[in-house]
Amino acid sequence: MISPDPSYWRGRRVLLTGHTGFKGSWLLLWLRELGAQITGYSLAAEAGPCLFGQLATQLAGQFEHIEADLADLSTLKAAVDACQPDVVLHLAAQPLVRTSYADPIGTWTTNVLGSLQVLEALKNLEHTCAVVMVTTDKVYVNREWAFGYRESDRLGGHDPYSASKAATELAIASWRASFCGAGAHQTPHLRIATARAGNVIGGGDWANSRIVPDAMRALAAGEPITVRNPGATRPWQHVLEPLGGYLLLAQKLLSHIEPPCEAFNFGPSLSSNRTVAELVATMLEHWPGRWVDAHDPNAPHEAGLLHLQIDKVRHQLGWWPRWDYPTTVARTVGWYREVHAGADPYSRSLADLQAYQAALAA
Repeated sequence: MISPDPSYWRGRRVLLTGHTGFKGSWLLLWLRELGAQITGYSLAAEAGPCLFGQLATQLAGQFEHIEADLADLSTLKAAVDACQPDVVLHLAAQPLVRTSYADPIGTWTTNVLGSLQVLEALKNLEHTCAVVMVTTDKVYVNREWAFGYRESDRLGGHDPYSASKAATELAIASWRASFCGAGAHQTPHLRIATARAGNVIGGGDWANSRIVPDAMRALAAGEPITVRNPGATRPWQHVLEPLGGYLLLAQKLLSHIEPPCEAFNFGPSLSSNRTVAELVATMLEHWPGRWVDAHDPNAPHEAGLLHLQIDKVRHQLGWWPRWDYPTTVARTVGWYREVHAGADPYSRSLADLQAYQAALAA
């Protein structure tokens, strides 16, 4: 497998949005290890435990931290002007399905308009810049079928989160078609692709209403895990898997043999498609406890079956998942259990990153 090349990233100017979030914090750590020159642009980290806060002491002074909203275009443009990025990795989003029911307008505003604000802020760059815009595996019209969705399948979404991300894909494609090119109103410098991945698990996710952090909080408290949708099937993958894909996609966008500026799915192998009940049972093999079925038939709608086809990214980028389902769950639960027992989150996260990099090199 082709992996992120340290010689490419060393000294590379990178604008990373959403760096205070779960995925963003892991990507911040990885970029730091690769030697990139990082500017992070994000809202403040959420109150309470969060991975960014757990890594902040060791990462302090090693990147530029800008705490601002994507809606603030003047601040966003100033960040771009100061950073002059070679690569933009756009992860900032409202990422939770249940939150989208409580705040649909905020979800649409952040996910759609926020993404367009990023692209507008990049318009005046005068050098080639690779832009990876991260959406989700939930951008497809979910037909509850057993086989995976391809990048050419119809976009849509039942819940506000999924629909907002599908709309984001359409907005990005429209912006790219309208403003990338050689015309007087266009820029020839931006190479923009979208990355569709989701259901990532790994240490340091403390969000509410996600099965892994909910389970880890329950186990740490000696309480049963409440499971809302035990029969729902998801493509579980370790957070480092798609992050490596985003880095590789950015490299390829600037290479001489260029992939198309299109959408790419990043998902696990078929064997990692498991029900929530199976995931919980596997987690309990590594941290004993029990779970209870808390399914509510009147709860807001969430998809039942979800699976991605990843042959496009394998053939065009040379990317494929390296950690199987047992390794992914063992690494994830091991992080939380060791940190609960007193291990340093930064050291444990770095150990996972180094183990994954070794798997890439194998």
